[in-house]
Amino acid sequence: MSDIPQRIKKYLDKYSLPIWNVEYDNDLLFNNIVVIPSICEFENILKLISSLVELDNKYIPTTLFLFVVNNKKNISEEIKADNMKSLNLLRGLIIHKKDNLKDKKLQSIISSKINFGVIDASSFGNELPDKDAGVGIARKIGMDCALNLFNYSTKNKKILICLDADCTVNKNYLTEIVEAFNFKNINAAVLRYEHNIRENNEELKAIICYEIFLRYYHLGLIYANSHYAFATIGSAMACDVENYVQIEGMNKRKAAEDFYFLEKLSKSVKIFEINNAIVYPSVRKSWRVPFGTGQSVDRFLSNSKNEYLLHNPKSFEVLKKWNILLLNEKDPNMILIKSKEISLQLFNYLEEQKFTTAIKNITSNAKTEIQLNSQKTKWFDGFRTLKLIHYLRDNGYPDLNMFDAVDKLFIKMNINCDVKRVKGSIPKLETQKKYLIEMRNYFYR
Repeated sequence: MSDIPQRIKKYLDKYSLPIWNVEYDNDLLFNNIVVIPSICEFENILKLISSLVELDNKYIPTTLFLFVVNNKKNISEEIKADNMKSLNLLRGLIIHKKDNLKDKKLQSIISSKINFGVIDASSFGNELPDKDAGVGIARKIGMDCALNLFNYSTKNKKILICLDADCTVNKNYLTEIVEAFNFKNINAAVLRYEHNIRENNEELKAIICYEIFLRYYHLGLIYANSHYAFATIGSAMACDVENYVQIEGMNKRKAAEDFYFLEKLSKSVKIFEINNAIVYPSVRKSWRVPFGTGQSVDRFLSNSKNEYLLHNPKSFEVLKKWNILLLNEKDPNMILIKSKEISLQLFNYLEEQKFTTAIKNITSNAKTEIQLNSQKTKWFDGFRTLKLIHYLRDNGYPDLNMFDAVDKLFIKMNINCDVKRVKGSIPKLETQKKYLIEMRNYFYR
């Protein structure tokens, strides 16, 4: 084991969860560790590994793919059995790493020289605590345990990468991440993501609708010059060890752990986008988290609410004017006064958020203009931004037809879109797909 830097030891002593161990080839240490939570994902793990086998092998020898197979105590026997199959598969790949197996599929995986590790947070005595069981704590366990497995004697950046067991990745995935961090000297990143919209099944409409929702909000933040204009997809994010420790690691949230993790990182370092490393998330419905992709698909298919609605583009206009005012007005008393000129609802929201007290504290503690603006941005963070958009929605800026809203935002952002549609309508699926492709093209052009 490489000598662990003192700052890492301090973090582990204070914040890590000490119960779980890593099973892996302990003759090795790594520069990059991909942490993959998994619950009831045996079939999907096989699909993921099939895509990992196709990776460029340039950085495979110095990378560990670490699965966290997890469940709480009070869970169905079916899920426990599926998890045990996953554990047995991964343990087999670790144990037989140097063997010549008769099973051609397993042998091809072993021949790829991929380094696998597994954390058993599933079997009796190793389960997640019922109170915290969920994706946040599973990611945290994996990321914290990974800190003990890096080769700190090399000059390469030590990179923590988040993925999910129900995803696949493109061939350049690992190479693009490693080289972006090391050659461009970045500290944190989000990766390109694309749901599969080629298959024609019952979930296709749901996933197109959901991805448009995600990308529309991201576009709105870009338009509004928000500091927090980045995608928050848990399976498509990465950071270096130094900044992971700096922000006190991953949280234990059962959902939105990615949102809060990236928000916290963004208050410390710039979040870059790595657009040539692609994650393909699952398009299935799911019970695993209380909201997100799986729940959105499930809700769409159950027809429990109108999913073809988006935030009013005027809300992002308010947000844009507010961001400009916040960072350019030097007189703290005038900020609140001028906010009312932008929107009475904005003024009311700031009053509700106790902005007057906050800005006084910020102003008194900041010694330079750079510090002042930094503290302003940290106060009006991604969470308060989202709350403002919701407040405006509920107080005079109602949601609009999804495609009317996209059209209006495209105009504001000078995005040329040739898609034709009757105003107020929900277009045919092929037209919806064209809208989504236009949005993807904006981000990845």
